[in-house]
Amino acid sequence: MLVGERMTSPVIFVAPDMPVQDALIQMRKDKVSRYPVMKKGKLVGIVSEDDLLNASPSDATSLSVWEINYLLSKITVERVMTKEVVTVTEDTPIEEAARLMADHRIGGILVVRGKDVVGIITQTDIFRIFLNMLGGRQPGWRVVVMVKNEPGLLHKLTQAIDEVGGNIIAITTYAGQDIVGGEVTMKVDQIDEETLRKALLPLVNEIKDIREIKVD
Repeated sequence: MLVGERMTSPVIFVAPDMPVQDALIQMRKDKVSRYPVMKKGKLVGIVSEDDLLNASPSDATSLSVWEINYLLSKITVERVMTKEVVTVTEDTPIEEAARLMADHRIGGILVVRGKDVVGIITQTDIFRIFLNMLGGRQPGWRVVVMVKNEPGLLHKLTQAIDEVGGNIIAITTYAGQDIVGGEVTMKVDQIDEETLRKALLPLVNEIKDIREIKVD
C-alpha cells in the first residue's frame, strides 16, 4: 500500500502572512488539523492547530485583554509555522510514512510531486488503515497466538483454519524484539471457538487471547 492510495487530495493551504486567528477560524471551518503554508506557489512551511493555539505575544503578562487580543491579531502564520517540513512522495510505502510520523513526532506529512504539494497523509489515515488491516469493522473471533520463528508457519496456520471451515478476515504479525518467535493476530469467522482452538493448538506455543468481536 502506497501513500498515494490513501492520502487526502487536494490540500487546502494558507499564506504565511495570514493572521493566526484567521487561520484557526478557517481550520475549524475546513475540519482539518494542519495546513501547508505556500508563498507564490512554493512550500515554505506547515502549521498545525497546536501551533496556532499556542501563539501568543511576548511579554504579554502586563497587558490588558484588549491589548493582548490586538497583538494576537498581528501575529501571522509565518511566526508560528514549522519551516523544516517532512515530506513524502506518492510512491512512498505507507509504513515508511508512519515511521516518519513516529520518529519526528508529527501528526501528518505532506505529499509532494516534484515541487508541488499534491496531498497530505495524517495519523487518522494511518489509524483507519490499521483498523481495516485488523478487520476491526467486521465481527468474528479475534485470536492472538505466540509462535516460533520458522519458515512456512503462517501457511500452516491458514491451512489449518481453512481445513476446519474457518474464514480468515485479517491476519497480522508482530515480531517485536524476540528473533526466536513472534505474535500473530487473526480475525476469523464461520467457525466456533472450540474448533478454532483445536485447529491452532498443535501449531502454536500459546493461544494468548481469543474473544468474539461483535460489531454493531
